[in-house]
Amino acid sequence: MSNVIQLNQARLGDRGVITQVGGCHHGEHDAELERRLLELGFIEGARIELLHQGVVGGDPIALKVDDMRVALRRREAASLTVALDAAQHYAEAAE
Repeated sequence: MSNVIQLNQARLGDRGVITQVGGCHHGEHDAELERRLLELGFIEGARIELLHQGVVGGDPIALKVDDMRVALRRREAASLTVALDAAQHYAEAAE
């Protein structure tokens, strides 16, 4: 398993650093979502941790982004790329 994932693939307790916000803009909606995420503090280099996920379908998710808490839908989280912490990645590979 790679240690770089889309944030919507994160599991409870996953920690890492945002490496990319947005990406391909297929329309005005994608550009607007990227702008909103940046305004909320989802910037490259920000530390994140998945704190909670909804009971039904795991949606929405609650995240710690640096020193604040934010809730997102998983479809919005798909716009963020995260590098998981190395120690966590090695622990998962050992399982």
